[in-house]
Amino acid sequence: MTEQPARFETKIAIVVREDLASWQKLNMTAFLAAAIAADAPESIGEHYEDADGTKYLATFGQPAMVFAGTGAELTRTRERALARGVVPAIFTEDLFATGNDADNRAAVRAVHAAELHLTGLAFRTARRDADKITKGLRLHG
Repeated sequence: MTEQPARFETKIAIVVREDLASWQKLNMTAFLAAAIAADAPESIGEHYEDADGTKYLATFGQPAMVFAGTGAELTRTRERALARGVVPAIFTEDLFATGNDADNRAAVRAVHAAELHLTGLAFRTARRDADKITKGLRLHG
């Protein structure tokens, strides 16, 4: 008998702007995933251990879906999330030029929400809401 894959009540979604350099997408995805882990410690699984007993750090205990979109699609996704009461993690163009967390927060604080140049966002919410928030986006590939 084949074991059925687990069906999670929540979904982790990370959305990156499709026109960025690969290093920017990867760097930003790591930052956004860390925001989810920090905000939802229950999303973290157990530590890993190989057959030799070597221990490894825990990762998310559920899949994280990575989507690609245009700047306009990121703005729409942010608005959909907020309209559903979902607080996303965000990454803006300005953050590629900063070097620390305090400067990152200051760079976001200096810009009105409607003028944010989003390059990525992430959230974890109920699967049904996540599907509605990300409707129309493509999986990154």
